[in-house]
Amino acid sequence: MPRTMLDPLFTAVDAPAFTESHLARLATGTLAAVRVPGFLTPEQCQAATTAFDRMPTAGYDPLRVPTSILHVGPSLNDYRTLANTLDTSRYWKDADAARSAWHRARMQPDPITVALARLGDAWGTAVTPATIGGRCVFGGTLREMNEGALVHYDEASREYPAGLFDQTVIAQLAFNLWAQAPVMGGATTVWRHRWEPADEQHREAYGYRREAVEGCQHVTLTPRPGDALLFNPANFHAVDPNPGERRIAFALFLAITSTGQLINWS
Repeated sequence: MPRTMLDPLFTAVDAPAFTESHLARLATGTLAAVRVPGFLTPEQCQAATTAFDRMPTAGYDPLRVPTSILHVGPSLNDYRTLANTLDTSRYWKDADAARSAWHRARMQPDPITVALARLGDAWGTAVTPATIGGRCVFGGTLREMNEGALVHYDEASREYPAGLFDQTVIAQLAFNLWAQAPVMGGATTVWRHRWEPADEQHREAYGYRREAVEGCQHVTLTPRPGDALLFNPANFHAVDPNPGERRIAFALFLAITSTGQLINWS
């Protein structure tokens, strides 16, 4: 039985393009997810997959992330200390190396550049990198995730409660863009549930056991090559495994700031 009656606004929609309304509704919780089919062409998807296969990839710490996820480009949370601060000495070194690798891959056009331009058009102002001490963070990882991802949430304002960016984040969004997707499996599920203290009884590695979202309203979206997805990652979400096939996607975070900017990071 659901915990509460269903929220009629918590739905997933397909659209020909992202709009300002989509971003605002995701930020305010009156929409679950927006998918834009065919955001990339088949040729762009193939070029991205080829580039990924020749770029230097890394895995996550298996003690923290029990599923195998290969990635190009650092995510800020990989460098979060026990005190919820950023290990800057490691992060900036890896960010610079990732930028060099990305440049050498010569993806033309660069899907991240294309995505940020279209998202900026939707919002009405250019998307700019989040900064720390005036220095631009890395934005836009490319990941192969075939074993799925645990139920978890992403929320920089909670993960770094003392603040991290020079900008003040009001609402955070997650953007995924699939270059390759499995025929079966690999679906993303987003639950209408945000972290609460009682969830910690269900803690598992970096995420939570499924009991944390049992009975919660949810939407599930199956990826297709070239599709783009936006949702609010403060809602618990997870990815199903897709054994035997590849799931390769670009990923980044966006945030609406207190001054109305749209910033990005990964």
